[in-house]
Amino acid sequence: MKLYYKAGACSLASHIMLYEVGAKFAIEAVDTEAGLTETGRAYREINANGYVPTLETDAGENLAEGVAILQYIADNNPEHTYAPAVGSVERARLQQFLNYAAAELHKAWGPLFASGSTEIEQDAARENVTAKFDYLETVLSDGRDYLVANQFSIADAYTFVLVNWANFKAIDLSRWPQLAAYFARIAARPATMSAFAAEGLA
Repeated sequence: MKLYYKAGACSLASHIMLYEVGAKFAIEAVDTEAGLTETGRAYREINANGYVPTLETDAGENLAEGVAILQYIADNNPEHTYAPAVGSVERARLQQFLNYAAAELHKAWGPLFASGSTEIEQDAARENVTAKFDYLETVLSDGRDYLVANQFSIADAYTFVLVNWANFKAIDLSRWPQLAAYFARIAARPATMSAFAAEGLA
């Protein structure tokens, strides 16, 4: 397999999970602004949307969209139980948190990383991200270590990466002690540390 990624971007979640399951894989960095992979290939030939991640499977299929890739990794490595059984309430909870990460938290960050955003738009985005962190703090306030069935899952990998972006935008996680502890817990996992090192983030 090969993961096309951008350092620190949402593709980091897929990278973490590939280490978690012990997959044999290669990585290739993508310059999304230039539209080129590190080997000089036009990235839109691989992913027509032009953004990361893309996972090239062993069968030569290119999968796009982070949530789809995360579910593919988990479902193809069921012995690790990074996704609950299909049809279970826990599986629905997994979908709940994956959808929240993609449609709410990930989207909220957009103006803070868009070069054309005005100061007003960025201030509004900070407030929006803050509200999403408030929600996650509430979820974690029951003492759970992880989002679904108190067991590390693909939803945690994705959420972790989105929370990590606070470090790029000077948002102090100490305001959310449960979220900060959750973030530190996942950051300390060997797979997370391996992915950080591979992407030059350590």
